[in-house]
Formats: sequence, structure tokens, C-alpha cells
Amino acid sequence: MQTTRILQGDVFGVDRVRFTSPGGEELTRLIVRHPGAVTVIPRLEDGSLVLIRNFRVSVERWLVEFCAGKLESGEAPESCAARELEEETGWSAARIRPLGTFLTTPGFSDEWMHVFAAEGLTPVDRRLQPGERIEVLRARPEQVDAWIADGTLQDGKSIAAWAIWKARA
Repeated sequence: MQTTRILQGDVFGVDRVRFTSPGGEELTRLIVRHPGAVTVIPRLEDGSLVLIRNFRVSVERWLVEFCAGKLESGEAPESCAARELEEETGWSAARIRPLGTFLTTPGFSDEWMHVFAAEGLTPVDRRLQPGERIEVLRARPEQVDAWIADGTLQDGKSIAAWAIWKARA
């Protein structure tokens, strides 16, 4: 396998990879190299969930999501989950529990998403990053199911995290 870095950005890199497939073909692919990320499903004492409505420039629209963010260099996923929860939602968690991991888009990226449940929430000041436009939402679990069913919630990481949360709750 021959790998050449062709782009290095602030969030990810792109490698051109030349390799021999299991079938013996010589192939070239572009692969997004990502440091990994987290998504958090916060549950309030009344059983409602905290989500966000986030403007995503890549699709030029507002998306309903669970809060999430990229791992910083050397950062543990649990620490990232606590940080992103506070920054984006204005809630701090007494307990953050890992639920699982999944590959977001293995057809072209090596990004692993770490899923966490957050409980024992107390309000804190939000700390949005420059340019972030985020609204905080609350929803009952059945509302999240309805949003997925009717297409209101279209964010893939949030849908996958929700499936993991429901399977392990």
C-alpha cells in the first residue's frame, strides 16, 4: 500500500491510497483521515432529552441533532463528550456513560464516532465556537422516534446513536 497525503485541513486530512484489492486489482482511492468524534444523548430528570438545532453549511440547512464534536489531539472521548455537551447545550453531566462506537462512513473515511449517554444534568453557560449557530431543544423519546420517522431528524450520526441508546437503555 502506498499512501500520499494530498490535503491537511483543520479537521481532517485526505490521503491518496494505492493498493492491491483482495481480488488482485491495483486500485487508487481517496480516504478522509479523521481523528474521531463523539455524540451525546443527554437525558434530563423528567426523562426528556436534550437535542440541538444546528445550522450545517455543508448542506445549507438547519438540522436536528444530538450534540457532537471532534476529538482534539490526545483528548479522551469521555472528556470530549463532557466538553461538547457544555459548549453546545449549556448542560453539565454528573454521569457520562459510554454506549458504543460506530464507523460513520467507511466507504471513504476512517472516522469513529463514540456514543455517550449523559445524566445528572445541571445548567452551565454555553460556549459556542465562532460561527456556530445552535438552538437547544428538548424532546420526549417518542418525539425523537417521530422525527426520525417523518424526516425531521435526518442526521445520520444522531440516528445511529439513537439506535444504540435504545438498544442499551
